[in-house]
Amino acid sequence: MHSEANIIQRCKQQDPLAQKALYDKFSPVLYGICLRYLKNTTEAEDVLIESFYKIFNKINQFKSQGSFEGWMKRIVINESLMKIRKKNNLSLHVEIEKAYYVNEKSRVISDINYKELLQLLEDLPTGYRTIFNLYVIEGYKHREIAEKLGISINTSKSQLILAKKKMRDLYKKKHNLKIS
Repeated sequence: MHSEANIIQRCKQQDPLAQKALYDKFSPVLYGICLRYLKNTTEAEDVLIESFYKIFNKINQFKSQGSFEGWMKRIVINESLMKIRKKNNLSLHVEIEKAYYVNEKSRVISDINYKELLQLLEDLPTGYRTIFNLYVIEGYKHREIAEKLGISINTSKSQLILAKKKMRDLYKKKHNLKIS
């Protein structure tokens, strides 16, 4: 029962040992995704459990086309977004004009290590953090983000610009750099 394909096949047959093996193998990665979206570890754990429940119930829908891990990540991201919506009644609407004052070519400082990036993400407001995760880390396009969250493409773009600016400002403040 070591190969991923074998574990998946046995999970499709509702084998508890295979389900445990799948959980043990992928829960650290999927939990990390939950933490990127949800600041609270209890909420992240809840979403992880809900996600695995959904994974085990829908595993027969996975047709072995594409990455199984990618399929699971989409479930975890969707469950995380649903949790955010329920908790905060997610309102990502921001004044679009505000984004025009930010230089569109602004970049997050490139020498940030992963741990520091996660800390900066945690300090972002929910809307900024959600858009940043989806666009920068998960690789979604603005059109896909807009569809997923029920917002406009311009709102997604402006939230990303403002998230990067906020992260840059937080980084500079943390390292006592001059904010320009």
